[in-house]
Amino acid sequence: MSDNKLNELFGQKVRLLRMSKGLSQEELGLQAGLHRTYIGQIERAEKNISLQNIGKLANTLDIDIQELFDFKEIYSYKKK
Repeated sequence: MSDNKLNELFGQKVRLLRMSKGLSQEELGLQAGLHRTYIGQIERAEKNISLQNIGKLANTLDIDIQELFDFKEIYSYKKK
């Protein structure tokens, strides 16, 4: 898997989880201690996120880190 493909999948997963919690990019950023534009860049696969920031997102979304890397629902959505 290419680096950019992984970033795309990760960004899509962050967006799905954020939206499922009813959070805007700004709200997620504020709660995680990250800037709202950084959240947008992650979701658009423009940034290669650090492990520390992955941990911040997981904590803020109240999920285990591995859930951020579970792309099954993204793959099944694309098949429709």
